[in-house]
Amino acid sequence: MAGLTTGGPNVDVSLLYEINRAARQAPWWLDRTVSLAGEYGILLALVLLVLWCWRGARRQDEAAAVESFAALVWAPLAAGLALLVNVPLREFVGRPRPFKQHEGLQVLDPGIGPEIGNSAFSFVSGHTTVAMALGVGLFVANRKLGYLGIGLALAEGFCRVYMGVHYPTDVIGGLALGTAMVLVLAPLAMALLTPVVRAVAGSRRAGWLVRSRDRARPRPVGLPQAQTPPAGQRPHESDLAA
Repeated sequence: MAGLTTGGPNVDVSLLYEINRAARQAPWWLDRTVSLAGEYGILLALVLLVLWCWRGARRQDEAAAVESFAALVWAPLAAGLALLVNVPLREFVGRPRPFKQHEGLQVLDPGIGPEIGNSAFSFVSGHTTVAMALGVGLFVANRKLGYLGIGLALAEGFCRVYMGVHYPTDVIGGLALGTAMVLVLAPLAMALLTPVVRAVAGSRRAGWLVRSRDRARPRPVGLPQAQTPPAGQRPHESDLAA
């Protein structure tokens, strides 16, 4: 605990300086791009990825659609729970932001700077926690999109260190917290959400949320239709002719 409070092990601080040094040497437009991506862009991309996954899940058969939709609902719920857990965790660890402990860092986040109070703690990274929870939640619903979501979460963590607002161990803690929140509670969450989603799928008004109405339906297999007799010929004459 003392290591976190005083700034962490030397490898943590040295890695922070190595990554943040790129921000001091990079052109302004690159720093601006990384800042926007780390603050808003990657999280927005993850939300859009969840919506894209939902669009594809609605075209599955009912059982698969219900399971995928329940997982997609659980992903943002898990991210919200992870943020709630992070509030007392930050207060308990009490680790100041890196620029409060070390000089010469390039702080790219305009909302966070040396002028903020000591109440703004660093461990764990909230942005990385949310990103990883969404990424792992996507993985539960769709493996291919989940790999992309987890990759975006890793990029989010890198951006937060690049911006000078978090230590690498803050990011590692966020990745672990987001992953644990999704996977550890997933069995209970899916058991609770699946019946609700199945009921929504069977609803006339809200069923489109789970299954697409444009989804092709199998043609019903029925009895062969009776042939219409030729004009001018009565049905019993057709039977006699047969």
